Amino acid sequence: MSVVKTIAIVTGGSRGLGRSTVEALARRGVSSLFTYHANRAAADDVVASVERHGARAIAFPLDTGDTSAFPAFAETIRHALAEWGAERFDYLVNMAGTSHSGLLGDVTEEDLDAAYRVHVKGPLFLTQTLLPLIADGGRIVNISSGLTRFAYPGRIAYASMKGAVEVMTHYMAKELGSRRIAVNTVAPGAIQTDFSGGVVRDNPDMARHIAEATALGRPGLPDDIGPMIASLLSEDNRWINAQRIEVSGGQAI
Repeated sequence: MSVVKTIAIVTGGSRGLGRSTVEALARRGVSSLFTYHANRAAADDVVASVERHGARAIAFPLDTGDTSAFPAFAETIRHALAEWGAERFDYLVNMAGTSHSGLLGDVTEEDLDAAYRVHVKGPLFLTQTLLPLIADGGRIVNISSGLTRFAYPGRIAYASMKGAVEVMTHYMAKELGSRRIAVNTVAPGAIQTDFSGGVVRDNPDMARHIAEATALGRPGLPDDIGPMIASLLSEDNRWINAQRIEVSGGQAI
């Protein structure tokens, strides 16, 4: 079996922005170990797509809101790397996430705790768990949202967690600098996926509103984001570190 040279771990890689990222990496010759939450068929479809691009991929089930699963996941990753003739991986993309809508007067403690587990606690402790396996000189991308800059009613819990992700990214970049690991935040604007029940993709009124509020005149698409992340992880962008990069087409400017 041939040695795989460049390897990414992408959480939530079976759909939407995660899938676009895995496929964009494959087009650059990067193989992926990616996670999915429940839909094995969708994950298998991504694996097949990656292989058509000449790269390799393995899909693993993981609930990123369940930190107790992370040590076993790390061992699974260690074995997968060994099968590919590697000891370390190069890139980590903390993509997996869930949506939440609710006004300030309606948000419950359970809502906030659930958002915290997936969007803050999960990425922090998964990154911590995988630190021994990421190569020195590697790169990490955490996913935030345009909603940390502009506000839409009903997104207070979700956006607050993404604000925490942006601060977390700065601290990761500072602490991992001695290992030459660059850490950045990518903040997508409104994208046409199944996220939030597909509201941007499937609701014409919402899509029209987003288009009118965006300088480039349309909602985003998954492939507006995945290739950007793949580019950010590449050697071309090796000197970008500790940054929040919004990818929104100029939404709400």
